[in-house]
Amino acid sequence: MVKNLGLGIAEAQYALDKVSIRITQLMAGFKEGTNGEMVKDDTALIKLQEGGQSYSLLALGFTPTFYQFVDTYIELKMAITMKQENEFKASLEAKAKAPFGIFSASVNASYSQKYQYSAEGSSLMRTKLVTVPAPVIFEQRIKELIAAPTQPVV
Repeated sequence: MVKNLGLGIAEAQYALDKVSIRITQLMAGFKEGTNGEMVKDDTALIKLQEGGQSYSLLALGFTPTFYQFVDTYIELKMAITMKQENEFKASLEAKAKAPFGIFSASVNASYSQKYQYSAEGSSLMRTKLVTVPAPVIFEQRIKELIAAPTQPVV
C-alpha cells in the first residue's frame, strides 16, 4: 500500500510537471503542430497597442504555475475480534418403584460450540498539493530565449 501510494504520487507529480511545461510553451507563444512538435503561434501573442509589437505572456512577466505534493499521510485502523464459546450441559433423572422392580432413567445431554469472528477496518489517505515557484534556472533560460528569439527552442 505504501509503495503504491509513493508510485502514485510520483506519477501524478510527473504529470503535473508535464502540464506546467506545456503551459509554459503556450505562454511563450507556441502551439503543438501536427507532428507533435512545437511551432510558433502568432495568434497567442498580445499587442499592447495597434500596430505595435506583439508579446508573449512570458515576455509580459507572467509565469507558469508548478505544483508539488507535500504532507502525504496514510492512516490505517483495524479491529479484529474472535470469540469461542464451549457449553456442555448434562442432566440425569432416575425413578425406581420398589415393589415391582421398575426402574426408569432419562439422560439429557447437550454440547454446543460457537465461534464468532469479526474484522473491521478503515483507511484514510490525505495529501496536500501546493504551488511552488518555477525553478530559477528555468526562468533564466526562458529570459535568455525571449532575449534572443532567433535561437531554436529546445
